[in-house]
Amino acid sequence: MVNEPTHAPLLSLVVPVHGVEAYLYQCLESIRADIPAAEAHQVELVAVDDASPDRCGEMLRSYAADRSGIRLVHLTQNVGLGLARNAGLDVATGRYVWFVDSDDWLPPGTIPAVLDRLRQHEPDVLLLDHLRVHEDGRREVDASSHLLRDVPGVVRLADRPQLLRVQHTAWNKVVRRGFLDELELRFHAGWYEDIPFSHPLLIGAEKISVLDRVCYLYRRGRQGAITSTRSGRHFDAFDQYERLMDWVRRRHPDEQLQADLFRLMVNHYLVVAGNDDRLHPHLRRAFFRRVTEHYRRYLPTRGYALPGGVPGLKHRLVGRGDYLAYAALRQAHRVTGRLRATREGGPGEDADADPETVGASIGQSLPAEQAAVLTVRA
Repeated sequence: MVNEPTHAPLLSLVVPVHGVEAYLYQCLESIRADIPAAEAHQVELVAVDDASPDRCGEMLRSYAADRSGIRLVHLTQNVGLGLARNAGLDVATGRYVWFVDSDDWLPPGTIPAVLDRLRQHEPDVLLLDHLRVHEDGRREVDASSHLLRDVPGVVRLADRPQLLRVQHTAWNKVVRRGFLDELELRFHAGWYEDIPFSHPLLIGAEKISVLDRVCYLYRRGRQGAITSTRSGRHFDAFDQYERLMDWVRRRHPDEQLQADLFRLMVNHYLVVAGNDDRLHPHLRRAFFRRVTEHYRRYLPTRGYALPGGVPGLKHRLVGRGDYLAYAALRQAHRVTGRLRATREGGPGEDADADPETVGASIGQSLPAEQAAVLTVRA
């Protein structure tokens, strides 16, 4: 069933849906209730039922039955988040598209602010800030949010290279549809589908705008989310980074850009490798071995700036392929984090935290030559 809009809207929100019965209504309502009556014709909601095994398909049909501006796509087989987004993109008619995950939601006032900024700047990409919301209701500022501060007007990545370090997800970016077509970007199958999609948007954009306000509430810790699921499918990250590196090599062969992406790639791999919620212990050595392979394959010819402290030491161990030393360092780091949490009465080490900021207390006790920012050359 498709509720056809009367004319092309300014913004399409594409919402892939699978196994989120408990969260779906909150997501849909946070979008629909936020659209001003006078702007109803400027916004469409495209919901994709990715063969959801629960009542999500039925809920979508019921929700769309008496509401305009909603387009439904029902897939007969589960294809995964990336390909479900593609299915929604294929029927979306808006000049801009925003991919919203169906277990997340938008705070009030978001849609009017987004529409206003799109009209004001007409960007290729609009970057948005978000909060991480834990299952206990605790809200947390993302480690990369400070990078969105004080960005005036419209910029290019060359003007603000730090924007490449903003959370590399699809849901914190509103993208001009014609720009997507120019880059020939679509999502690939598998986990970590945002990697070869999100970075090229910023790299290729001539006009990047930043809306420095919380426009998205990202649910953390949900059962079934990939960041909370132990699985061998976390190895999909390697295929996704290969796609990204191949795209950059063909389209933007810039040495500094490749060095920046290399550092981000290794940081990301270390987050996954160190997270007990993602990798079963018996897979960690094999994952580390693959990280070393990518490190050696993509190491920039002119080197790159290592992060300081413990994260930089981990980079060196990856380059050497020294899993035993990495495992010992990881264990010591985790013990120190738990001891610190006990003393301070707060949470322990966040295995999903920015790998350039975790472990500062250990880094302070390392020898100066290990804690300093180093440069590694091939």
